[in-house]
Amino acid sequence: MADVYDDDNIFARILRGEIPCKKVYEDTHTLAFDDINPQAPIHTLVIPKGKYVSMKDFTTRASDTELAALLRAVGKVAELKGVHESGYRILANAGVNAHQEVPHLHIHIFGGRALGSMLTSK
Repeated sequence: MADVYDDDNIFARILRGEIPCKKVYEDTHTLAFDDINPQAPIHTLVIPKGKYVSMKDFTTRASDTELAALLRAVGKVAELKGVHESGYRILANAGVNAHQEVPHLHIHIFGGRALGSMLTSK
């Protein structure tokens, strides 16, 4: 997946208010909301409000303020969801081989149960 931003992706539409979300946290630079197809009891997405496709795109073009805000938002969401002490997993897929489905950088936060191995060997 090239770092070409699609203004009609679902997260862009959520940011514009065209599609509702179950908001967990928001600040000037980030939005966090519950995943509509949760893969764990806690499954929240944290996205930057800027038009960034991938982590590479974000770390190349985002301001230091945006970079810090995204990381702080992940920590804040873990706290708000009550998994900051019991444990949680963060995941950001980038590109076709990682199965990135939406071309807008997003970080998944999973928790609420034992999550098992990170990857299965094949």
